[in-house]
Amino acid sequence: MLGLVGHLIGLVAASLGFSDYSGQGFSFYNFSLSELGQYGHSELAVIFNGGLFFGSLSLALFALFALQNSDDPWVLTSFLILVLSLLALACVGLFPVNVYHLHILGIEYYFYFAAMSVAAYLIYLLRRRDRPKRFAMGGSLLLTGLTLGLLLTFILMAHTDDGVVASGTWFYHDLVMVEPRPEFRCPVIMEWAAVFSFMGWLLSLVWTQREGARLAQP
Repeated sequence: MLGLVGHLIGLVAASLGFSDYSGQGFSFYNFSLSELGQYGHSELAVIFNGGLFFGSLSLALFALFALQNSDDPWVLTSFLILVLSLLALACVGLFPVNVYHLHILGIEYYFYFAAMSVAAYLIYLLRRRDRPKRFAMGGSLLLTGLTLGLLLTFILMAHTDDGVVASGTWFYHDLVMVEPRPEFRCPVIMEWAAVFSFMGWLLSLVWTQREGARLAQP
């Protein structure tokens, strides 16, 4: 929970204090995650990057400790890959977009590993539909499927050019550097939707473990 709260505090603080070069405030419709953590562009970038870094490390520790409760090989696989995804997300905070190539690698591997982790967890849910699932809670199948769909959609957009980004421009470069900035940018909206859905999925995992520990107490 500490990791998720760290992410939330950094996001809220940075978005409220955001002002770009032209004085425009932050919007989830046309400013990407990278721009919130861009030094010289976002006034509270250090808070956002710090929350992203320490929050992701806290969640990675949760995933590692939760491995001892694994009741299925697919859960084990999901949580091991989840650790890699969260470490990549920590690198996104450690290396902001000012350190362009390392930042972009962090974002790419975060989405790749996140999609693989969620996919393994979905297989776990489908294989054990009629049996008790230690890592599942009400609505988890729907949330897991939605999260996987959003992650894969964003990854697909990053590898194709169907008019959502400028033709001939590298996707991530266009995601951050596009000018003039339109009011609504489909790749940015999809990025935030995938990130928020993934964090909601993580919350469901954390909450499941919290409730399991509470019920196990005499």
